[in-house]
Amino acid sequence: MVPLRPRSASRMVLALLSAASLTACSLVAVDCHKPAVYMEAESIPPLVVPAGLDAPDTKGALKVPDLAQPDRPRGPNEPCLDAPPRYTAPPARAVRPPPQA
Repeated sequence: MVPLRPRSASRMVLALLSAASLTACSLVAVDCHKPAVYMEAESIPPLVVPAGLDAPDTKGALKVPDLAQPDRPRGPNEPCLDAPPRYTAPPARAVRPPPQA
């Protein structure tokens, strides 16, 4: 058996730690039924440019329309919209054939 050099061993450990840290993010539970911090954000008035200065170019600015009606709250058993849907179908249930007479 060939011993690992210290440099290749440290790379292997770094790779394992990187993989473990990336998979740990998927283990964090997200609760979409609690209000998020960003939902408390408020709009601010447009920028007031003093006389003698040029206003910034806002042609490419994002325009967020006002909501005509508030969002419908999610039910406790409904999935979060932030989470992607499942990519696999749920397992099929076994169906018993009808009894033969």
